Amino acid sequence: MNNIVEFKNVYKKYGKTDALKGIDIKIPKGKIVGLLGPNGSGKTTMIKIINGLLTTTEGEVLINGMKPGIETKKIVSYLPERTYLNDWMKVKDIIDFFKDFYKDFDEVKALQMLRTLDIDENRRLKTLSKGTKEKVQLILVMARKADLYILDEPIGGVDPAARSFILDTILKNFDENSTLLIATHLISEIENICDEVIFLSYGEIALQGNVDEIRAEKQKSIDALFREEFRC
Repeated sequence: MNNIVEFKNVYKKYGKTDALKGIDIKIPKGKIVGLLGPNGSGKTTMIKIINGLLTTTEGEVLINGMKPGIETKKIVSYLPERTYLNDWMKVKDIIDFFKDFYKDFDEVKALQMLRTLDIDENRRLKTLSKGTKEKVQLILVMARKADLYILDEPIGGVDPAARSFILDTILKNFDENSTLLIATHLISEIENICDEVIFLSYGEIALQGNVDEIRAEKQKSIDALFREEFRC
């Protein structure tokens, strides 16, 4: 099987609101894919469905040929947009928790990333800045040996100076045989690391394809196309 994720005519409704409208996509293995769209476009809904946190109203989603569930959670490493860790815990306690919970968690890699990002493992989360907490979450996600990494706005909560540092950390700890799905509205920051992009607009696919092929065809950068599509 060449695709890690497949959406087949997927609809998601919240009451009378259509969050996703007949989505059909295939995300291949071994690629870095940008899931791009403004707030409210349906990015987080798609991600939550992949992670089994939401169910579809209609249609089918497959993760490595399986419906989202216990087995797919074993191969998906997910970074949500919001911090979910308990403030009273020390960083090293969280590392121990993940080591016990996930069989594919690499404690050595996690500690190396902490040192690279200059984060003290003995600090409690409540003493860390919002940006540093998000870096800790990122480390936990990237220290797993997963088939699919999903990062929801991984650079949205940090200052511009730290973004390239975080992206570098992601790339250095990303297994080239895995797939990396990055949801963001900061297109210029990730354009050069993506193999493919998906533009999501009001719950529909506005554009999908190989980054180099899209640039060649449109004679524009992905960032310029995004700004043109969404007038931002």
